[in-house]
Amino acid sequence: MDGRRITANPRPCSGRRVVAKKRRRGGFDGFVNSVKKLQRREISSKRDRSFTMSDAQERFRNIRLQEEYDTMDPKGYCPLTVPFTPTRSKIIEIVAARDIVFALAQSGVCAAFSRETNQRICFLNVCSDEVIRSLFYNKNNDSLITVSVYYSDSYSSLKCRTTKIEYIRRCQPDAGFPLFESESLKWPGFVEFDDVNGKVLTYSAHDCIYKVFDLKNYTMLYSISDKNVQEIKISPGIMLLIYTKTQGGVPLKILSIEDGTVLKAFNHLLHRNKKVDFIEQFNEKLLVKQENENLQILDVRNAEITEVSRTEFMTPSAFIFLYENQLFLTFRNRTVAVWNFRGELVTSFEDHLLWHPDCNTNNIYITSDQDLIISYCKADSEEPSSDGNAGSINISNILTGKCLAKIQASNSLPIVECNCNPNCGGKNCNLKKRIQASRIESTVAEALEDITALFYDEDRNEIYTGNRLGLIHVWSS
Repeated sequence: MDGRRITANPRPCSGRRVVAKKRRRGGFDGFVNSVKKLQRREISSKRDRSFTMSDAQERFRNIRLQEEYDTMDPKGYCPLTVPFTPTRSKIIEIVAARDIVFALAQSGVCAAFSRETNQRICFLNVCSDEVIRSLFYNKNNDSLITVSVYYSDSYSSLKCRTTKIEYIRRCQPDAGFPLFESESLKWPGFVEFDDVNGKVLTYSAHDCIYKVFDLKNYTMLYSISDKNVQEIKISPGIMLLIYTKTQGGVPLKILSIEDGTVLKAFNHLLHRNKKVDFIEQFNEKLLVKQENENLQILDVRNAEITEVSRTEFMTPSAFIFLYENQLFLTFRNRTVAVWNFRGELVTSFEDHLLWHPDCNTNNIYITSDQDLIISYCKADSEEPSSDGNAGSINISNILTGKCLAKIQASNSLPIVECNCNPNCGGKNCNLKKRIQASRIESTVAEALEDITALFYDEDRNEIYTGNRLGLIHVWSS
């Protein structure tokens, strides 16, 4: 889940653009035709679906609570000195890079933890008045980008900074350097990181200029200066420019993400007196929904329109596009559904009622193969817990909707003691030493309460969760 936009609103940002990973294709004219799609399906290197499902079940079968990290020192130390900073604050974002877990609290405190030593490495706040708003791991140069606001600036402007992971590992968070210093990112300005295309989009509100930068070296590629642009949507290889609505509809332009070349310009007709719920771009498909109207799926190549009844497709609170599978997920009223671009419902998930009604995408993870969704969900009504507030972590297959595995208080295994051999005694056993060094104070039920952020490390096969108390829990086999 790689695209995210951070605005300069002094209040914490809740809206995020989320897209699933994809191997990059060409520009707007490089759409794969039906024959090539069939060929790719036949010669695909991906594993058989049934094997993938059984493999996923095996991967998560014995997963359990292994470690607990605290973003605060035992004495309640906090690196921020601003007056309103609470002692404890909920975790709003988790990012993992190599063997380091980064946890960002709502207060703006960001801590880095080592999975090798199970110790906090450092705080990433390099100034006492720095409030970090969001994190982005740039795999192109193995660095972490932090987006911050500052008390001394009345939290009015975003500042970006990049720091090599190696520097953070050495406890040198101040060894990084600032980015986009020439840009005035005051409200309603924003910065958006797009890992799919390897680009960064910034918007300077004072002069109404959008700029596109290369994510590899942060070189500016081109700018867009047009006061009539109301919104920009990014898809693989292209950008959709949405202009101010007119009486005849809404003017749209599709640009190449690489150089800003206009690939197509057209006007989409709208009902004059009804507000637009959303306009979303997905490769050659344009999704348009107005209030109390049917969903329109427009093929911009030939202007063909497919309509889906408003009773079948109601306006969701969030989308996730699955570029590999040519599908999209919708989130509405704690439920998840999968649709294709013929307007057909592909999957409804079993046993996957999300915990948070606002569809907080920080509590959802889509695997890079786009076959699994991991979410914080409502536990079974019969699930025993200390006070009934514990949820569950559900792992479901996206194409079938089947729940493959679930982490809940009743089935999470305890850490076992060493039984290598009768002569070991635990003195030289790494497992026993790790158990003794662990500082888990929460019970499994407590760790499953009020989870506010979730991340899955696919390389390590570990799930990291954060809660309202600023605690991080590691779940692994």
